[in-house]
Amino acid sequence: MTTPWAEYALTRFPEDPRDQLRAWDAADTYLLRHLAESGTELSGTVVVAGDRWGALTTALSEHRTTQITDSFLTQEATRANLARNGATADAVRLLTTQDAPPDRIDVLIVRVPRSLALLEDQLHRLAPGVHEGTVVVGTGMVKEIHTSTLRLFERVLGPTRTSLAEKKARLIFCTPFRGLAREANPWPYRYQLPEGVGTVSGRTVTNHAGVFCADRLDIGTRFLLQHLPRSRGAERVVDLGCGNGVVGTAIALANPAAEVLFVDESYQAVASARETYRANAGDGDGAEFRVGDGLTGIPAESVDLVVNNPPFHSHQATTDATAWRMFAEARRALRPGGELWVIGNRHLGYHLKLRRLFGNSELVASDAKFVVLRAVRK
Repeated sequence: MTTPWAEYALTRFPEDPRDQLRAWDAADTYLLRHLAESGTELSGTVVVAGDRWGALTTALSEHRTTQITDSFLTQEATRANLARNGATADAVRLLTTQDAPPDRIDVLIVRVPRSLALLEDQLHRLAPGVHEGTVVVGTGMVKEIHTSTLRLFERVLGPTRTSLAEKKARLIFCTPFRGLAREANPWPYRYQLPEGVGTVSGRTVTNHAGVFCADRLDIGTRFLLQHLPRSRGAERVVDLGCGNGVVGTAIALANPAAEVLFVDESYQAVASARETYRANAGDGDGAEFRVGDGLTGIPAESVDLVVNNPPFHSHQATTDATAWRMFAEARRALRPGGELWVIGNRHLGYHLKLRRLFGNSELVASDAKFVVLRAVRK
């Protein structure tokens, strides 16, 4: 990535030589060029919210930047990219969306996230640290910035305008107004599940901002809840890519003897899963919550059941790489005879991947849009 200050070697995480997707885009370089050409003073507290793969944080590391992200993978990519470009481990401060932001923010850089809800939550959490002299600059590709995005900046921080587009990227300029009468942060959001979804029917779910389908039960998960595997006895079960944890909670309620591990790379998701589980299944020792890279670090042949609804997007890119890694990790973690259950859109062809990895794939249930598949570790 070329900037007015230097060139940086950057990769995504986990690093894959076959991956043709870059760790930065025109929105990142547009913003960095603006900072240089405008002479923005970077000596105060600089906060970068929503950095994708650490490109902005790495380029601004000499200014003791604070990064705030919802993504474990982003944090790992940032650490790797800092080291790759000669920055020391303590060059930046890495925070998650669940951590308290800095009390004072002098420069706020916002990489507009895909989720408007996550942006809303973050702006509300950052607003107390913003003062009238704070420089606020957002960046994103044109397709990521909508009228609703600009209105959100205006409602939470102050008057907002945009730049001209360059290479399909655009900047957002916001002038903080301390006297703004803003509404309370609506996140996290809680709602009651409908009837007809098994053990969690009528239960309350907690969703922190940015979690998939945060204001309702998505139709894929509803279909999976109607066809969940039966867990018996003291099994070790993994809700892989747990989101708000409703699937793992349903399994725990059906089999109180099970030990359920909730895993997601999103800090917001794992926080949601923890609250959903505790509200419905208690504070017992039957659950573990982990933010991480899939099943990395889980011992081989230590799990009886993995339930997975894999994502097929990485930010704006459509890819099956994440699903493939999840399936491969599940096979390694499962004991012989252990099962992987997968929900997915029919057109994604997950049954072919499962057959390649497991040597088998069984169709458990299907409708016009979704399939539930079962693969057994031999």
